Amino acid sequence: MTQFWEFPGGIHPAENKQQSTQRPIRRAGLPGQLVIPLQQHIGQPSQALVKVGDRVQKGDKLAEVSSGLGVPVHAPTSGFVEAISLQPVPHPSGMQDWCITLRPDGEDEWKHRHPIADYRSLERDQVLGVIREAGISGLGGAGFPTNVKLRPPRDRKVSTLILNGAECEPYITADDMTMREKAAEVVAGMKVMAWLLRPERCVIAIEDNKPEAIDAINTAIQGTQIELAVIPTKYPSGGEKQLIHILTGMEVPSGGIPADIGVMCQNIGTAVAVAQAVFEDKPLISRVVTITGNGVTEPGNFEALIGTPMSFLLEQAGLDTNRTNRLVLGGPMMGYTLTSTAVPVVKTSNCVIAATDTELPAPPPEQPCIRCGECALACPMELLPQQLFWHAKAGEFEKAEHLNLFDCIECGACSYVCPSSIPLVQYYRHAKDEIRVQRAEQEKADRARERFEARQERLEREKQEKEQRRKERAKAAAATQARKKAEAEQAVPAKSADNDERAAKAALVQQALARKKAKTEASNSSNTGDTPAAEPEPDIDALEKQLAQAQAKLRNMEGMLNEARAKEADNVDKLERAVAKNHDRVKRAEEALTEVRQRIARQTESHSTD
Repeated sequence: MTQFWEFPGGIHPAENKQQSTQRPIRRAGLPGQLVIPLQQHIGQPSQALVKVGDRVQKGDKLAEVSSGLGVPVHAPTSGFVEAISLQPVPHPSGMQDWCITLRPDGEDEWKHRHPIADYRSLERDQVLGVIREAGISGLGGAGFPTNVKLRPPRDRKVSTLILNGAECEPYITADDMTMREKAAEVVAGMKVMAWLLRPERCVIAIEDNKPEAIDAINTAIQGTQIELAVIPTKYPSGGEKQLIHILTGMEVPSGGIPADIGVMCQNIGTAVAVAQAVFEDKPLISRVVTITGNGVTEPGNFEALIGTPMSFLLEQAGLDTNRTNRLVLGGPMMGYTLTSTAVPVVKTSNCVIAATDTELPAPPPEQPCIRCGECALACPMELLPQQLFWHAKAGEFEKAEHLNLFDCIECGACSYVCPSSIPLVQYYRHAKDEIRVQRAEQEKADRARERFEARQERLEREKQEKEQRRKERAKAAAATQARKKAEAEQAVPAKSADNDERAAKAALVQQALARKKAKTEASNSSNTGDTPAAEPEPDIDALEKQLAQAQAKLRNMEGMLNEARAKEADNVDKLERAVAKNHDRVKRAEEALTEVRQRIARQTESHSTD
């Protein structure tokens, strides 16, 4: 016999389940229009793949999540896309969200499907892909994508797989009736999940107030290694953490998940959806919804298409608006009042209660806390409800968070036993929402700060790079200028040497011309008779000697010029002027020498002619 552990706290409210278990599950039929929200799961909202006017077949994909956590949304029947707009959706605040309005054409024409005969012949990732493409998210809780849940981290081996059939909330019987009528599909879906996870133990847990479901499941698991655990009826034994404690004796750590201790819980409806996706290629387009309460004449469970308006289901159950005081979506412990019957059935919808005045009377006015401690005794999470209430009411959300506010499963046990009629769960929900808003704002501020810091770093980096480029350009310009100056300085001595050489030659020529002139005058004064006296031959050797002296002097001056450049710029200027003068002298000497040589040549020709 399976050993059970008792979790702390808990209560025993009136069950009120017999009202909706007298009839088998009925098909709700096809409403005039289906309103299909794009956000029916935890994670990113899906994005529409269709446009207004498109015709779709049953099972076609209407919307997909392109990135992040999420699953697609499918067409519950064939028809035409009538609108993509904001519509009321199931939410405590009565908020609106983006929805696809589908107008059925009445043909209920399926898309082409590809059932899998033997899933064991596929890879594990392929089967997980089939589950994701079917749009399956948890049908018993917050709607976490099933394919992600069935892929735990490698360091978290799942040793125990639990199928949660406790259904402890009063009034709700959707899972009970599903197990009675679809036990084979429940077991088939669990086998697929067990093949994916390879756990050491598989358990289907059912409260002992469901004898028909127990018998049906017991028959379906014959020949398998699946265990059937019939647990005591106690609210909230269907809570994930409480059920794990009952079956294993282990506690999920604060802020952790069941996979942290090697356990995974799945819902009965989720198992059926997995089986239909794998063996029938049927996406999640319908679910079982309980319509109950004294405000309807034919309470029961309905197989309703996703997107069916709640008003349509209530009509099927025979809603008496005169008797109905209020409508509650979900159970009386964790549900909330419906503000409109136009809201559609979504993947996480499991029950609508049409309650009369006597059935669910309006709560009495809130009274001051008398510190009786009943809430602490009833809390299944062993929290401190009084302190959480005081901090939440005072707006001290940080202190409430330090007291493990987010470990609260919002089961409503504390509010149920409170003699002062304090709506404790509403205070806790408000505090959680405020903390989430603050976190979102802080994350937004952090991202803005990170963007600002990144921009400042980028601007500073660009400034440094610009300054570095400026310095490199300046350095290159300076190097170019220095190179030009050096080339100019190297060119000056060579030019000076050429000018000095020309000046020396010019000086020699002038001297030669002067001597020539003197000799000519002397010869003319001494000569008598008709025959002119011959001009003396110029002294070429003397001229060449003078030229050599001028060149030596020029080289000496160039050496002095170089020394002067190294010592003082003023002396360089003086020497440069002196060199320039010598250049002129050399030039004149060269010209005189050239003229003398020409004269000598002419005289020589004249003498030879005579």
